[in-house]
Amino acid sequence: MKLTLKIWRQKNAQDKGKMVDYKIDGIEPDMSFLEMLDVFNEQQINAGEEPVAFDHDCREGICGMCSLFINGEAHGPDRGVTTCQLHMRMFKDGDTITIEPFRAAAFPVVKDLVVDRSSFDRIQHAGGFISVNTSGNTIDANTIPVNKKDADAAFDAATCIGCGACVATCKNSSAMLFVAAKVSQFALLPQGQVEAVDRVLNMVSQMDDEGFGNCTNTGACEVECPKGISLENIARMNREYMSASLKG
Repeated sequence: MKLTLKIWRQKNAQDKGKMVDYKIDGIEPDMSFLEMLDVFNEQQINAGEEPVAFDHDCREGICGMCSLFINGEAHGPDRGVTTCQLHMRMFKDGDTITIEPFRAAAFPVVKDLVVDRSSFDRIQHAGGFISVNTSGNTIDANTIPVNKKDADAAFDAATCIGCGACVATCKNSSAMLFVAAKVSQFALLPQGQVEAVDRVLNMVSQMDDEGFGNCTNTGACEVECPKGISLENIARMNREYMSASLKG
């Protein structure tokens, strides 16, 4: 496949940045998108040019590191996949592919396609944890009965990998789906009740402090989420927040 790549190049956080056009050849349909970028970077290095910086780690759709905005869509044109799971068979020979970093004030660009998503880490630190007895008298988790429906919903929420696609695709750059998933995975379980009030208040407060926008209620985040995190989690978080505000 012969392709034209329009890639966002930015030397550092202070640089203005711009789109740069490149030509690439010899791309196989069964390559992943990141493998295509590997080939491109090898081409750049061989030509004595600067390779493009992009985030990646596991390349199995688990870690949430890859974060590319491809042809105007977070993670590209496929559904239910991360960028590393996107394959070049989704494109045609001769296509022009626009590749940008995730755009959000709370995700500042570090270099080229790499963005700083440490704002998500700070939200997690604000309340994404539970109390565990480490005194030597720990209780096996299986001794606490959990309703199957609640357990399944908690597991579904816990599949969020924190990639930030929800933020990138939202016109308000809202992190509501991410925070809601992290709140829900604990709110649905008895183990998460100890910090329930502080958790939702602190995580939402940190989300606001990081500069994320408000929910648009359009549902774009659920559509683009590679793990299919449901909007029901946002509704649950709103209920948790209202209840916590009244108790607080």
